[in-house]
Order: sequence, then C-alpha cells, then structure tokens
Amino acid sequence: MPSGVINRSLGKVAERVPGVRRIPVVALLSAAEVAVLAHDHYQRLAPAERRRLVTLVRVGRGRRSRLTADEAAELEALLTKLQPRRLVGDAAVKLSPVPLPKRLVYGRRD
Repeated sequence: MPSGVINRSLGKVAERVPGVRRIPVVALLSAAEVAVLAHDHYQRLAPAERRRLVTLVRVGRGRRSRLTADEAAELEALLTKLQPRRLVGDAAVKLSPVPLPKRLVYGRRD
C-alpha cells in the first residue's frame, strides 16, 4: 500500500498538471510499462550506437529519403538491432488480459 507521502505527491501533481485527473490509472500504468519495455530495447544498443541512431533520426527528420544511401543502411541496421517486432510482442504480452500464442506475438521461428 502506498505511503501517505506518495499519495500527497501524486495529489500535488494532479493539481498542477492539467488533464492528469482525466487519465484513467490503467492507461497511465500501461503507458509506463510500454515505456519501460522501450527503454530496455533501447539499452540493447551501445552508447555510441544510441548517439548515432539519434543523429540519423535528426538528420533525416523522420524520412529515409533525406538520408544518403549509406546513412539509410546504417539506420536500418541500428533499427534491426533494436528488434521492433520483439518490442511489440513484449508489449502485447504485457498488456493482454489473456495469454497470446507465441507465434502470433513473436512471429515465425527462422
């Protein structure tokens, strides 16, 4: 059970940040769980790779067509290393109220 300090702190945040009271707690906790999963996947990259990923995304401004062929290939390699399919599967398993088939969540075995 949360202590009184935590409850008061959350109450102060709800007073100061507009719209927080309207967010259902379950949605807020679900978003936090997905954020933790995304952080775990992001940590799979080495620090230099993380910096390079951020640089490439900034240079491309969200579009691969703005990158050179070498930069686009590098970005693709970094994104592959992040395992986005696995991230989506982990999030689906974490948030689903029923067990999901592993084939559906993680794809075929290669």
